[in-house]
Amino acid sequence: MLADAARGFLDQAAPVAHLRGLRDAGQTQDRALWSEMAAMGWAGVLVPEDAGGSDMGHAAACALAGEMGRTLVTSPFLSTAVIAATALRQVSDARAAQSLARIARGEVTYALAIDEGAKFDPEATQMQARAEGNGFRLTGEKRFVVDGANADRLLVLARTDGGLTLFEIPADRDGITREAQAMIDSRDAARITLADVIATGEDVLGQVDDAMTVLAPALRAGQAALAAEMAGLAAGAFGMTVEYLKERKQFGVPIGAFQALQHRAAHLWCECEVTASAVLNAGRMLDEDPANAAMAVSLAKARATDTAQRAVQEGVQMHGGIGMTDAFDMGFYMKRARVAAEWLGDYGYHANIVAQARGF
Repeated sequence: MLADAARGFLDQAAPVAHLRGLRDAGQTQDRALWSEMAAMGWAGVLVPEDAGGSDMGHAAACALAGEMGRTLVTSPFLSTAVIAATALRQVSDARAAQSLARIARGEVTYALAIDEGAKFDPEATQMQARAEGNGFRLTGEKRFVVDGANADRLLVLARTDGGLTLFEIPADRDGITREAQAMIDSRDAARITLADVIATGEDVLGQVDDAMTVLAPALRAGQAALAAEMAGLAAGAFGMTVEYLKERKQFGVPIGAFQALQHRAAHLWCECEVTASAVLNAGRMLDEDPANAAMAVSLAKARATDTAQRAVQEGVQMHGGIGMTDAFDMGFYMKRARVAAEWLGDYGYHANIVAQARGF
């Protein structure tokens, strides 16, 4: 029911044409659209009820993310409602509760500043958080910060004397420079430089030198929701392709009547269904047994990455020449699939986690 309601809303308020309009206008987000989503309770899907959220769980968050993937919605849902909300839920204090309430009301957006190299690798973080008095000074650079150009607050991972520490700071604090990056999928992303940025003990989310206790559950939540988005993307591209096979004619008959194309479409449908099942399982595991959800989440992200890329490649090929043009929407699906494949760990990163979990 949640997915059906989301699909009805997004088909009207944020079809792929909406993304095209934002791109052509040089914009990466629609604040009014996010406000509508928050008003419907989507921003609070993982926020506890006593903080004003619905606390529907990760399976529900994945259902919403999947529908957003179908129409390539650009919004801070993953960064804010999923990743930041999950991180803040790991901390039991008044400040975290207030931040969660603001997320649920749609008053604040977040971005996760982790990546520093070409690949996702939190443990390799080199940004320094140098102890100074009762606080720290943060110096370094973060790349590929999704939603970073427009976010109100940042979750920044930095290296302290005894390990890694997660900081929650305003994006406009002195010493922070944000450089918006032109992503091929028209999604908001930035390169963020921190130069002697002052952070107090109150800015630490969780405990000093123990970032992963807070961050690991948030990353798994984000990876599962991103997998759901990519599964939705694959379903959207597949649906567009099937409709084209029914309409395009050669030799006086629809090309969908050709057996070779039927076989390719059937194979792609099977891949989409198996991936959807993996995504459902990841959401279930996060809700029922989060401590043991890592393999299910990585399996979902790896499969979704492969399926989304297969869907867009087949879509472009079966559309023929028009599939290569900017005037046709399939290109938007291909670009989003390529960028999403790299965010929060690529296929190789997650396939390795699955292999290790299975003893290989």
